Amino acid sequence: QVQLVESGGGLVQPGGSLRLSCAASGFTFSLYAMSWYRQAPGKERELVAGITSAGDSTNNADSVKGRFTISRDNAKNTVFLQMNSLKPEDTAVYYCHAERSRMGYRFEYWGQGTQVTVSS
Repeated sequence: QVQLVESGGGLVQPGGSLRLSCAASGFTFSLYAMSWYRQAPGKERELVAGITSAGDSTNNADSVKGRFTISRDNAKNTVFLQMNSLKPEDTAVYYCHAERSRMGYRFEYWGQGTQVTVSS
């Protein structure tokens, strides 16, 4: 079955770094665009960063530009989010997302999320 399993979350001090990983299985990973979303308490889920299926293009939310970097390893079916210069407002549950559109249909999958807490 399809699985997206995030890891790497935790508690970090402001200014610190974390690297999130998302291991995919059960589908052809290299055909899917991958993204990281986050949801803070009381807020809507928001897009953080995305990367194309081939890994040749990325996009970041304005709030994380210059601090977060998304990457992927199609040989290992894994997508990463390197988070530097973390701020308290980055505190949220971070979700891995896979998406593919084909012949008018949209296929998407979500991970279960990993908690990131930025606090001193």
